[in-house]
Amino acid sequence: MNKSLSKFVLTTLAAAAVVATLPACAPLLVGGAVMTGMVVVDRRTSGMQLEDESIELRTAQGIRQNLGDSAHVNVTSYNRQVLLTGEVSTAADKDKANKVAQSQENVKAVANELTVQAVSSLTQRSKDIIISGQIKAMFVDAKDLQSNAFKVVTESGVVYLMGRVTSREAQRATDIARSIGGVTKVVRVLDIISEEELKRLSAQTTAR
Repeated sequence: MNKSLSKFVLTTLAAAAVVATLPACAPLLVGGAVMTGMVVVDRRTSGMQLEDESIELRTAQGIRQNLGDSAHVNVTSYNRQVLLTGEVSTAADKDKANKVAQSQENVKAVANELTVQAVSSLTQRSKDIIISGQIKAMFVDAKDLQSNAFKVVTESGVVYLMGRVTSREAQRATDIARSIGGVTKVVRVLDIISEEELKRLSAQTTAR
């Protein structure tokens, strides 16, 4: 079994395990993945990573209090920019979720990608988890990308890319995501940096 296939199999098994443990009503997800509490080395400082995790938790709690179990909302924060994905019942609920996210301390921007429609099925969510896993595995294999520079969120076949990356990296990651079966669209919610800034960040990461 080659490296990429092995990663895909492991990702698929992990996705199945996650979906199997979801209760029938699990409308709110944080960060598009299971939270481990561990600080992952990436292009954010450890303090920023923890701040993003805190923003995700506080925003998810606030949305839950305002919308209850009628919505399925994913909350992902990267560098204090919040991405909202999922489904809500009404346009008013979409606006409520947006206001909750904007009201959180230290949030600098909100990308509200919620759709007004019926809540997605567990089958669709499992497909989305597998798509994200495939994309992440291909990022790892790509010699010209740093996989930990990106967050990948998939909702109903639409892939959202977050991270601090150069224009070159953004285009490369987009091309990879578009090559995955089941992907209908790629949306970039990225902080674009220069190649010089990338060199500086890489030097800082190496020095840690």
